[in-house]
Amino acid sequence: MSVTHLNCASFRPALTFGGRAMPRTVVAHCLLVERPDGLLLVDTGFGTGDLADPRRLGQPFRAILRPVLDPAETAIAQLRRLGHDPADVTDVVLTHLDLDHAGGIGDFPFARVHVHAAELDAALHPTLKERGRYRSPQWAHGPRWVRHHTAGDSWLGLESVTVLGDDVLLVPLAGHSRGHSAVAVARPGGGWLLHAGDAYFAAGEKETPRTCPPGLRLFQSLTQADSHLRHSNQERLRELYAAHRDDVTVFSAHDPAEYAALSGTGGA
Repeated sequence: MSVTHLNCASFRPALTFGGRAMPRTVVAHCLLVERPDGLLLVDTGFGTGDLADPRRLGQPFRAILRPVLDPAETAIAQLRRLGHDPADVTDVVLTHLDLDHAGGIGDFPFARVHVHAAELDAALHPTLKERGRYRSPQWAHGPRWVRHHTAGDSWLGLESVTVLGDDVLLVPLAGHSRGHSAVAVARPGGGWLLHAGDAYFAAGEKETPRTCPPGLRLFQSLTQADSHLRHSNQERLRELYAAHRDDVTVFSAHDPAEYAALSGTGGA
């Protein structure tokens, strides 16, 4: 098995949000996992459909985060450059269904799409507050959803874990969205990679004391589904990182420094 780190969307955010400083760049950190029985993606960034019609991403999202929308960054284009047939993607595991994480699922229409049940319910039946974060055209093709309910396994102190295989775990970390999850992937040579999705946005948030650019901190607060859960699960991640940093590489979906450090050699 091998793991390759991909950036499947780049952003050049407005310099400030709510009068507070924002980072200069943001990425959409995804994983390509090569397994004996096929390829697995963790998150997808934007897909070809998003680039063909950027209007479906919504004007507020585009104005604040200013996505680059480079066709070369789509997961399907990167797989082809790496010599893979996109048809060999058997599974996509999503941290959540926000538009910058699930846009590429339409490019892999035959793959099983794994997501926490609470997140799928939120996307398919959003409340008024949730409607801005989900884009139904991204799954208009009728994905092969695999709905995962809260399970009973534990992993390094985190509970309710769903085992998707010996090498992939779905770890509920709700708060950013209703059914947000992290995804743990066995690291070649031992240990784990933990894709924390949007459980945090800046690398300093997994440290104690935590740090985060003020504009990004405000953005997280305004887009969160549940403040108490989000902060509680961030604290659980900090505890895991402090106790297991030698065995578990924790990273978020959007921090460019984490992505650069992990993708420097093209893989894990």
